[in-house]
Amino acid sequence: MSLELTLLLWSFALAVLYIAAQSLFYRIEYGVIHAGGARDNERAPKSLLTSRAERALRNFLETYAAFIALVVVIELAGRSDGLTVWGSQLYFWARVAYLPAYLSAIPFLRSGIWMVSAIGLVLMFVGAVS
Repeated sequence: MSLELTLLLWSFALAVLYIAAQSLFYRIEYGVIHAGGARDNERAPKSLLTSRAERALRNFLETYAAFIALVVVIELAGRSDGLTVWGSQLYFWARVAYLPAYLSAIPFLRSGIWMVSAIGLVLMFVGAVS
């Protein structure tokens, strides 16, 4: 299995981690009863961690489809090379670092990590089309 495909497989665990973090903070703030219901009377999150976890998950999902698509194209076209390997690693490890960086709210760190993950996607794209 290629490194890109291996990282795609592990990105599933990463997606579960993002969802679990959001779900945990949501349940802590709203309670299990409310979280298990239809949430018809939902109010805006009050806690910083719940809000940050929701935004981090949303941000992850915005780029995750691109990562999946690029790995699939690279695999099906047999285009794995140094750029795609580096790109997939940059994307994956930056996304691992992104969640704790977002939750801890260290100024500019989150944005820098996001940029690294975006560069990873660009490298994957360039490797796939070159």
